[in-house]
Amino acid sequence: MNKNAEKFTLAGGAGPMECLLDLPAGAPRGVALVAHPHPLYGGTMDNKVAQTLARTFVALGYAVARFNFRGVGASGGVHDDGVGETDDMALMLAHMQAQYPGLPVALSGFSFGTFVQAQLQQRLIGEGRPAERLVLVGTAAGKWPMPEVPADTILIHGEVDDTITLTQVLDWARPQDIPVIVIPGADHFFHRKLAHIKTLVVQLWRREGATPL
Repeated sequence: MNKNAEKFTLAGGAGPMECLLDLPAGAPRGVALVAHPHPLYGGTMDNKVAQTLARTFVALGYAVARFNFRGVGASGGVHDDGVGETDDMALMLAHMQAQYPGLPVALSGFSFGTFVQAQLQQRLIGEGRPAERLVLVGTAAGKWPMPEVPADTILIHGEVDDTITLTQVLDWARPQDIPVIVIPGADHFFHRKLAHIKTLVVQLWRREGATPL
């Protein structure tokens, strides 16, 4: 947790949501939401990949929010197969947009969290207000019914992931013609490979007309 991080609680659909806000040193240039891995398999907002994504977006100048899904830590409720979790992420987005109006929004997630964020993006597209960009790490293709994602989505996967295989992710990405960045030797949790995630996202976080970092 960085020195500018602060804990807070939101009222979620199944009770309180235990949340964490990480702030950049200066005024935020955007808002980023981070979704953690599967809660029934030990996933929390303190997961190392989720922490890495939070630090990455702080480095990019974003105000970053993450929270424990239902039934994790001090968050109320029970696991809801991604349905309630997506609703809760939408509540978090509304909260952050109220706190930081008018800023671009990035959605990021790891493993089960990629399913939640991809679902939220589809909802936002349907409402005519899509997030600026997605970063999906260890995408849950083959494990969950992953929807399609925008063409500029950053997909990062481990070469030797045996929880969600690279083949599963490529089979999902291929019809969408979206590149997948493969980190050689990385397992599902990116043991000893976390620094690659931050480096890649920072390098790729370029938009046409954006000011270079």
